[in-house]
Amino acid sequence: MSQPHSLKLIPSVDKLLSSAEFRNTIGIYGHTRTSQSIREYLAALRSKVLQNNAVPIPPSKDIATAITTSLEAIDSSSLQPVLNLTGTVLHTNLGRAALPASALTAIARTASGNTNLEFDLSEGKRGDRDDHVEKLLCELTGAEAITVVNNNAAAVLICLNTFAFGKEVCISRGELVEIGGSFRIPEVMEKSGCTLRELGATNRTHLKDYANAVNEHTGLLMKVHTSNYEIRGFTQEVSYEEVATLAKESGVPSLADLGSGTLVNLENYGLEHEPTVQEVLKAGTDVVTFSGDKLLGGPQSGIIAGRKALIEQIKNNPLKRALRVDKMTLAALAEVLKLYKHPEALTQELPTIRHLARQPDEIRRIAETVLPAFTKSAGGKATVSIIPSASQIGSGALPLDQLPSFSIQIKPVTERDTALQQLARAFRGMPVPVAGRLRDGALLFDIRTLDDCALLIDQLEHFAWP
Repeated sequence: MSQPHSLKLIPSVDKLLSSAEFRNTIGIYGHTRTSQSIREYLAALRSKVLQNNAVPIPPSKDIATAITTSLEAIDSSSLQPVLNLTGTVLHTNLGRAALPASALTAIARTASGNTNLEFDLSEGKRGDRDDHVEKLLCELTGAEAITVVNNNAAAVLICLNTFAFGKEVCISRGELVEIGGSFRIPEVMEKSGCTLRELGATNRTHLKDYANAVNEHTGLLMKVHTSNYEIRGFTQEVSYEEVATLAKESGVPSLADLGSGTLVNLENYGLEHEPTVQEVLKAGTDVVTFSGDKLLGGPQSGIIAGRKALIEQIKNNPLKRALRVDKMTLAALAEVLKLYKHPEALTQELPTIRHLARQPDEIRRIAETVLPAFTKSAGGKATVSIIPSASQIGSGALPLDQLPSFSIQIKPVTERDTALQQLARAFRGMPVPVAGRLRDGALLFDIRTLDDCALLIDQLEHFAWP
């Protein structure tokens, strides 16, 4: 069978590599990678020609453009900054807490070379990576000792595995929460090698329920702060102090999982009270776990604070090596913790607290600053206005708290759901994607978390309205 005539027109790999069109591509991506991409492209082209001899053969310039574009797409990072205007301050899908400038500087400094991560410079021997944040955390929380793992779920897992492997863990039925990603406390217990001992009822649990459940198989008394939901009405909950006291009398440790965790009284910022780490430790709880990237406002991490002897047991657990954090996380966490030593400046220095504490009149002023750019960009294709709205904290913290805010509301003139979806997609396609939320036939951009007005305005000037 004769070879299709078009196949003879396909240039060779060597010819393309030596052409001027590929000189810049080779300079950026290297000879080996470029030649491999050419081979793959030409193989696909030959396959098309064999199926249809009439397929045109692109000139070398077009082949170079196609291959360069493909390599650029492969190398472009899928992880990119996003303007979070969803109304959820700590948005799990958008990376939760925004870090302060001091933490970003510390990450860059630490990542650029070697550090004394686990090296004692004064003694010239191996050190403990927790040392870089332990003094700060103990000072802020009142704990005897701390250790840090990669998130709060990991913190709970290693605590359960350390103190109650092969034993029972007593916990109220009303505290068997499900956290993000469908991870549930009972399942975490199972994976940690513990047996769940449910106490009381969903809405009411008494101290006697704990006392009656304690036996020779009990490894731990546990309380979980139900930060992502709330039961109201005919309810009864056993306090941290009562559980801690019973645990000491029974000779077993007490563990409190605070989830979001906070080191400051949120009432100072006009929010509902959330139990602080300091309060729970002061109540006598042996070990407390909480997140570093939620209400604390730091990098993703799980912090375990409590009695020194128990923290040492956790550090000696082989799981600790698998769950430990890296030098960049510790560098960022240390800088965030330093800010808490000057709580009066938190609203200026720490983005999470600044966004949570931002007052409606300030939010309205920011909205008025960006409104003209939205209106001009819309060009009559939509109505744009400022409306009152409600933000939420997010990441399971204070789920019933609605924070008074203001949003830019955009309603396309074409009142079709497809037009609204296209508009939301177009904003997500900006150089720095802008994420909002859809509600009642409109696209809303909550201004509570907007810090960089200039960036948004500049993008709107070049925005291609769908």
